[in-house]
Amino acid sequence: MTRKYFGTDGIRGKANTHPMTAELALKLGIAAGRYFRKGDHVPRVVIGKDTRRSGYMLENALTAGFTSVGMDVYLLGPVPTPAVGMLTRSMRADLGVMISASHNPHYDNGIKFFGPDGFKLSDEAEAEIEVMLDSDLALAQPENIGRAHRIVEAGGRYQEFAKTTFPRRASLDGLKIVVDCAHGAAYKVAPSVLWELGAEVIPLGVTPNGFNINDGCGSTHTDLAARQVVAEGADLGICLDGDADRVMIIDEKGQVADGDQIMALIAGRWAAEGKLAHGTLVATVMSNLGLERHLSGQGLTLLRTAVGDRYVVEAMREGGYNLGGEQSGHIVMSDHVTTGDGLISALQFLAAMVETGKPASELASVFETVPQMLKNVRYEAGKTPLDAASVKAAIQDGEAQLANTGRLLIRKSGTEPLIRVMGEAEDETLLERVIDSIVAAVESAA
Repeated sequence: MTRKYFGTDGIRGKANTHPMTAELALKLGIAAGRYFRKGDHVPRVVIGKDTRRSGYMLENALTAGFTSVGMDVYLLGPVPTPAVGMLTRSMRADLGVMISASHNPHYDNGIKFFGPDGFKLSDEAEAEIEVMLDSDLALAQPENIGRAHRIVEAGGRYQEFAKTTFPRRASLDGLKIVVDCAHGAAYKVAPSVLWELGAEVIPLGVTPNGFNINDGCGSTHTDLAARQVVAEGADLGICLDGDADRVMIIDEKGQVADGDQIMALIAGRWAAEGKLAHGTLVATVMSNLGLERHLSGQGLTLLRTAVGDRYVVEAMREGGYNLGGEQSGHIVMSDHVTTGDGLISALQFLAAMVETGKPASELASVFETVPQMLKNVRYEAGKTPLDAASVKAAIQDGEAQLANTGRLLIRKSGTEPLIRVMGEAEDETLLERVIDSIVAAVESAA
């Protein structure tokens, strides 16, 4: 079933511009509410958000839609995306909603749904909700209109849960940690968790104003934290994104470890402890070839999926795997959480530091990467640059040049109007020439 609004991670767009309008959010609340309302049971929905100004508008519109079909709404306020998955399940809610555009600028926003099990909705469920969006849906009778409640301790409940994933008898005493919260959803909870576990915390990106989320900070702009780590003589830097479902680690020398390196560390430790289910790590086609080679050398398997943490999670659930993620820093540990969790991933890294006594620099470079290059080309709505004959020819020529020495991956982003051109090869000069040629062809077509 073709989806009209939903992408790889919910519905996204520029705030107050279709489809990210109050009008669509209202209709979406009505449609999703009808989809989850069955029988005489009064369904519950929990709604979290990040710190974007437009989140208030969308939160109110969704609340109006849900209550108009008889759902009770529980408002969590600014909380990380993984907190919504966790609280949907622990509060026995029928539906969870996160209002966020993750690592995107403040002028974007998005809406993503979680089912009662705390996992993101399937493509099929989202497609059915889309069909209902265009239907005339019955509203509740006046006496059956739902109520809205604000849950003031939502962040605290997530904090306590996050701490349970850190070894009980371990402590962060003596560690100085820079944590960059990107002026986003974790601006309170992340520094608090680290401090409560004993660390000396240097917080960055903890003064949200509705417009500065991800602005020159966080997991997509790690320079700020890297400079601070070196200047403060810190042991570690933790860079979260706007909704705190992804993380980048900065070692004491200011070097960045991406999701591939963090997953490699966790996979190796879990395998040694007999905790890595089926000896398999699930990652996307974007993960570095060096990760695959490293795991193979340890007798472990890398299972690749399409890009998007939802597809990683689907593969994990289907195969019974308990560790997966993306190079971008989404890391899913299904023994603990139902979606990517930047803070809990960082706690796993910190546990390795505490238990081994090794500095971050020794733990953050687990394998040697194969040179990889990624360039993005923005295109106008309605354009289909990948269908252009010139682009197809450039891609075919690039594949022929790389032959068996590397690989290409060219795809549309599922969250932004971008064509992502990625390649890997041992010969960096050849790789750059191939990528630039394809980018030029895409730019011309776009």
